[in-house]
Amino acid sequence: MRINIQLQCTECKRKNYATQKNKKNTTGRLEVKKYCPWDKKHTTHKETK
Repeated sequence: MRINIQLQCTECKRKNYATQKNKKNTTGRLEVKKYCPWDKKHTTHKETK
């Protein structure tokens, strides 16, 4: 079962990306390095509720 999630920047706290994840394979919170347009650099983005 795939669910939609939002990814939030850990530095500026803005929700920059929307993606999907498989809830059965990835039970924890997703954490990915992505480009933040407001910080103008690559930062860690974490899954929000």
